[in-house]
Amino acid sequence: MSNDPLLEGLAELTTDAPPQLLDRVAARWVTVDGPLGDVFVAYTDHGIAYLRPAGASAADDFRERFRRPLLPGARPPAGLAPALRSGATSGLEIDLRGLTAFQAAVLRTTREIPRGQLRPYAWIAHQLGRPRAVRAVGSALATNPVPLLIPCHRVTRADGTTGQYIFGAHAKQHLLAAEGVDLEYLHALARRGVHYLANADTTVVCHPTCPAARQTPTAGRREFRTLPEARAAGYQPCGHCRPAIGGQG
Repeated sequence: MSNDPLLEGLAELTTDAPPQLLDRVAARWVTVDGPLGDVFVAYTDHGIAYLRPAGASAADDFRERFRRPLLPGARPPAGLAPALRSGATSGLEIDLRGLTAFQAAVLRTTREIPRGQLRPYAWIAHQLGRPRAVRAVGSALATNPVPLLIPCHRVTRADGTTGQYIFGAHAKQHLLAAEGVDLEYLHALARRGVHYLANADTTVVCHPTCPAARQTPTAGRREFRTLPEARAAGYQPCGHCRPAIGGQG
């Protein structure tokens, strides 16, 4: 972690550097136990900036991507360990300054997906007002700097399959199962071409993992392939999961 020209230059100052100067120009790193094993976490004065499986290359990967000096941290940032255990990250600061405006918007939208729920790539594109940018959404999620904290594992393909993940496809399935997602049931729906579930009593249509859909009695459940099909039958999109045209899953 040494031999950084900037850090060496700071060390040669004839007077003490102002308090917090290092934390403004450098990042700190720690290793923390996560739901998939130990993870390397780099953080700045603006929040968590990078998370990857712990290993020899993690620090080098961070420096290459962010061009920022890296120093060992004394302790994990407040709230990090509980967030990794619970998946609840709303109070945790995330540093997205190194991303484009579009990438950051994709990740902020992804962060809104609740634990135990899934959304397709197209849903994110629609929420951003760019329904044709599905592939760009996928590219942004593929380079998510802070997986687990920004839950890209909750984003799936339009055909209902889970797709790839930074930690591996099996890890993605493990995380979703731990959150109570019934992947076998969802895959069975997808094989029948069902991407939306509606409640005949409330006339609301939802994504299948929405709590409202899961709580609908079997007798009152209606299945739809597309959102326009559901709307044509008199159903209105759920205000909680916000299903969108093109956003199957």
